[in-house]
Amino acid sequence: MTAVVRMAGMTLRELLRRRAVLGLLLVVPLVFYLGRYEETGQAIRFATLGVGFAVSAAALFSSVGGREIEPLLALSGFRPLQLFLGRLLALLAAGTGVAVVYAVIILVGQDVRSPRAVVAALLITALVAAPLGLLLGAVVPRDMEGALLLISVIGAQMVVDPAKDSAKVLPFWSTREILTYAVDGPGDGSFAAGTTHAVGVTVLLMSATGSVMAFRLRRRRHLRFV
Repeated sequence: MTAVVRMAGMTLRELLRRRAVLGLLLVVPLVFYLGRYEETGQAIRFATLGVGFAVSAAALFSSVGGREIEPLLALSGFRPLQLFLGRLLALLAAGTGVAVVYAVIILVGQDVRSPRAVVAALLITALVAAPLGLLLGAVVPRDMEGALLLISVIGAQMVVDPAKDSAKVLPFWSTREILTYAVDGPGDGSFAAGTTHAVGVTVLLMSATGSVMAFRLRRRRHLRFV
C-alpha cells in the first residue's frame, strides 16, 4: 500500500508541473456548459462530457509522460500493479475534485429534478475517464495520437443516439443515461442502468490497462536489479 501511495504522490506532483495544460483542460467543460446554458439538459450533458474529456486527457498525458520512468521504477522494486493503482488513485482524486467543482456550478445555475443524480453522473464520469485515459496512454506511441482518439470518442458520444443499442459500447453512455434520469425523470432514464454500465466499463478499462502495463513492464530473466 505504501508503494501505491508513493506512486500517487509522484503522479500528482507530475500533474502540477503542467499547470498551463491542466488549466486549459479545466476550462473545456465550462466552455461546453456556457455554450448551451439556456438548454438545461444539453448544458449539463455537454459540461459532464467536458469533465470526462478533461480527466481522460490528464490521464493520457500522465500515462505517456511517465512511460520513460516506469521501467526504472519497476527495476527499483515497484510492481506494475502498484504503478498502475498509484497513478489511477491520483487521477481519481484529481477527477473527483474537478467533478465536485462542476457539480456546484451546475446546481447553482440549473434547475434539475434530481441534484444527487447530477453529482453522481459527474463522479461516475471521472471514474470512467481516468482508466480510459490511462488505457489510451498505454497503447499509443505519443500523446498526440491519444488526444485524437479521445476527441473521436467524445465526438461519437455527443452525436450517437443514446437510445440505440450501439451507443452502449461507448464508455460514457452511463453519463447520458443518469443525466437523462436527473433532468427528465425516471420515465426517460434509469439511474440503475447507468450505474451498472459505468461499473462494467470501469472494470473492463482497468483490466485492459493493467494487462498492457504488466506486459510492457514484465521482468526479463536476464535483468537483475543490483
